[in-house]
Amino acid sequence: MEAETLAFGREPAGATTESAFREIFAASYSRLVVQLYGVTGDAAEAEDLVQDAFVRAAAAGNRFVKVDNHEAWLRTVAVNSYRSRWRKQRNFSRVRDRVAAGPTDLPALEDRLDVIEALRGLPAGQREVVALHYLADLDVAEVARTLGIAEGTVKSRLSRGRDALALALADKEGIGHV
Repeated sequence: MEAETLAFGREPAGATTESAFREIFAASYSRLVVQLYGVTGDAAEAEDLVQDAFVRAAAAGNRFVKVDNHEAWLRTVAVNSYRSRWRKQRNFSRVRDRVAAGPTDLPALEDRLDVIEALRGLPAGQREVVALHYLADLDVAEVARTLGIAEGTVKSRLSRGRDALALALADKEGIGHV
């Protein structure tokens, strides 16, 4: 009778959060795994999802113990986790083929790699403004707003960054001056 009471969310009088959690686990775990197995069609994934739901419940502590219907809370967390995993897998499969396909213009890619490598050598502040200005095609005012700095600072960093990039790229090509 006490396990049934816990399944509907009432903590027995005098129980600690840990003991209540253990009883909720004992009363609900198997049912939840079966329910999630029906949702996912995969027993191992169902167990993972239910275990994850219990981990989240344990992290919530006393807030979880005070929930009216523990099993419903756990089921909702597990189903939402499943949906989130499914969406991530679906989205990844949509872009996987595009990402796996190699570049079609290898000489252009090599040029870009030199620039990216040269960018990496810049101090962070210069690298940020150069990338936002030239790669994201933002004007000076937009770069300033994005980074939360003054427009004069953007202009200064752009100037220094361009000079440093020109020097780095010239060194790569063996040119002695810019």
